[in-house]
Amino acid sequence: MGCLRRRQGSNEDGNEERTDGKENVMIQDYLQDVLKVWSAGGWIMIALAALSLWIYGLASRLLVFFAKRPIKGRRGRETINWVAHPGQAPAEVRDIIRYAQERADSEEEVRSRFNEVLSAQLPELDRRLSFMNIMVAAAPLLGLLGTVLGMLATFSGIAGGGGAETVDLISAGISKALITTEMGLLVAIPGYLFSYLIRAKRHQYEAFLVSLESRLLLERLDDSVSASSKPQPNKGQNSSEAEVELEPAIA
Repeated sequence: MGCLRRRQGSNEDGNEERTDGKENVMIQDYLQDVLKVWSAGGWIMIALAALSLWIYGLASRLLVFFAKRPIKGRRGRETINWVAHPGQAPAEVRDIIRYAQERADSEEEVRSRFNEVLSAQLPELDRRLSFMNIMVAAAPLLGLLGTVLGMLATFSGIAGGGGAETVDLISAGISKALITTEMGLLVAIPGYLFSYLIRAKRHQYEAFLVSLESRLLLERLDDSVSASSKPQPNKGQNSSEAEVELEPAIA
């Protein structure tokens, strides 16, 4: 029985080693194929790789920026609570409310301060988003440039005459033409999706700031109305009441 268990254990260990060896071979083959495809595209692939890192790095920074801002799923009651109690609001919202309210004597001054906040935030976001759109649009153009270069290499191989070298040149040119076009589209299509998502978040952020401004102005209006609706003491009425109260005492 002990010998059988040892044999079974050794067989299981051998099977695991074979499985690990097959997986390593598959990974190595896949990496080699990737390197062959990458080298077939030439220097255009390096430019596309740098462009993709630039695009998705900028998209990540913008998404992190919006993730730190309270722009999604905020109800009106929560915004009203933040305006009434700024200490309970997130740090950035609290700073905006205090900046808009501090030493603001009129509603026009509050509006001008919110315009300052909008002009400090939104133009920079628009510039980054526009730059990202330009880079995304450049990706398919780089792929098209690789296609043109590949076709030129193909025609050059055809013009060289027959032989094995000509076949190799033609196949390399066609491979370069196709792989660069594919890579350009693979970079551009997700980039357009990220651009749409970031633009939607930008509009949400602007709508949140406008809503916050409206809530703050309504809060100031309510305070002014409640202050004006309080009854003011009348001096003549007070003196007459005093005379009425004194009459029984004199009598």
